[in-house]
Amino acid sequence: MNYPSIETDLLRTFVAIADQGGFTRAAEVVNRTQSAVSMQMRKLEEDVLQRRLFERDGRQVRLTAEGQILLGFARRILKLHGEVMTTLREPHMVGTVRIGTPDDYVMRFIPGILAGFAKAYPLVQVDVHCEPTAGLLQRQDLDLTIVTREPGNEIGLPLRRERFVWAEAPGFDIHQRDPLPLAMFNTSCFLSEWARRALDNRDRGYRLAYSSPSLAALLGIVKAGLAVTAQLESLLPSELRRLGEADGMPDLPSCSIELLRNPRSASPIIDTLAEHIAEGFRQ
Repeated sequence: MNYPSIETDLLRTFVAIADQGGFTRAAEVVNRTQSAVSMQMRKLEEDVLQRRLFERDGRQVRLTAEGQILLGFARRILKLHGEVMTTLREPHMVGTVRIGTPDDYVMRFIPGILAGFAKAYPLVQVDVHCEPTAGLLQRQDLDLTIVTREPGNEIGLPLRRERFVWAEAPGFDIHQRDPLPLAMFNTSCFLSEWARRALDNRDRGYRLAYSSPSLAALLGIVKAGLAVTAQLESLLPSELRRLGEADGMPDLPSCSIELLRNPRSASPIIDTLAEHIAEGFRQ
């Protein structure tokens, strides 16, 4: 039996109506007039499917049982259609790209960046390698590398300038802790050296009570009220209290987050992911 075909434009408009809850807002989303949207849905209901898809209540519309069934199929069809067009129209956007980043930025920036990239280029495989900046700088197999650099030692594309700040859990009283317990990255991290040097210059007693290469582990220790830490400000959760001169803690320098490109790697995939990374860190 020959069934009429369903145009993707009809399905796209149908999904917009379901998502926006009405024809008027859907018309803005699909960049059509309201009358054109109404004509599209009349064609879909009467000519193509011969089923009622909407229940109308004034300006509000609700999907019928048949409309709910179609919505699931429509989303799947449009997703497959997008993948086909991406593959055939941009065949160069298929492949693998390898990025390196400290664990810190995986928690804060990388998920949103990769979500946007995957939506636009679903067939690109991204291999993420996590280790401290010192280790990443020794690797030659990465296409893109995100690193943290001291002022005066910038070597790549600047992504973001970050303040380095102290933080404690609510209720943790630094004035009653002597020596002050610290939770910091291992000694090879220049940010940890900054923190210790600042305390030495202030003649503030401290001890490295907890050390880990994992930011999640350090933050968990601080949240438990076991120690104070010093980290990049944007990486600190809102429940931790920032400390400064008013609390008797020394100010700390700022540092630079940068993106390095492997000169031996070049492809449209790498260029596009680099753009997504730069935009993600700017936001």
